[in-house]
Amino acid sequence: MAKIAPRELLGVVSGRLAVNCERERGNVSSKTHDSVAVAPPASPVRVAIIEDLREVREGLVMLINGTSGFNCIGSYRTMEEALAKIQHELPDVVLTDIGLPGMSGTEGIRILSERYPHMPLVALTVYDDDEEVFNALCAGASGYLLKNTPPARLLESLKEVINGGAPMSPEIALRVIQLFREIRPPARADYHLTPQETELLKMLVEGHNYKTAAYELEITIHTVSFHIQNIYNKLQVHSKSEAVVKALRDHIV
Repeated sequence: MAKIAPRELLGVVSGRLAVNCERERGNVSSKTHDSVAVAPPASPVRVAIIEDLREVREGLVMLINGTSGFNCIGSYRTMEEALAKIQHELPDVVLTDIGLPGMSGTEGIRILSERYPHMPLVALTVYDDDEEVFNALCAGASGYLLKNTPPARLLESLKEVINGGAPMSPEIALRVIQLFREIRPPARADYHLTPQETELLKMLVEGHNYKTAAYELEITIHTVSFHIQNIYNKLQVHSKSEAVVKALRDHIV
């Protein structure tokens, strides 16, 4: 089991944080002075963090709050604390560690995905072994990032996942592909999907998000969301990652 030392994450997040924040402020200031009319800012991406290491948790909070377009609305040391408090102000995305004291991040992901099926959950962890990755994705994680992920890529991943993407560290993506190759799927299963649902599920497998799928199929994002919810119900899954795993495992597409 490969692990990444917390100090490595601190070096990536905290060590570059001041420079990144100053650069971001400079960019915002320059754009403001160069423009005659400034468009109203879009609503920031609201993030909740679940991380037991205080230094890492505080570093992530600083990174998110110090970047334009992001806002950390809650940071929690344990999954139990998050489950008790997160309901009072739901975030746009949850960033959670896997190796937490008490309830594991994987079990928490399963509970959160059941309670809030439309809220994307991203694992941020030192664990990169096959079992942890597979369990987290099957529990409902929409993304899986290692703690050595550069700050810019981490922020990009948060935006990607709320737009229907499934961000993964390159090492994790490779492991997922290898896992699929090793799985011997059963005979093709029939879940009574309509032709359009089958086509949409195929597009999810190919990496499309709601917006790109709507564009390709020439339908609205609302219609895509409606069909995807029907797909989830028929496949008995709670997230895009679970649907993709089942589609490939059972040869649905």
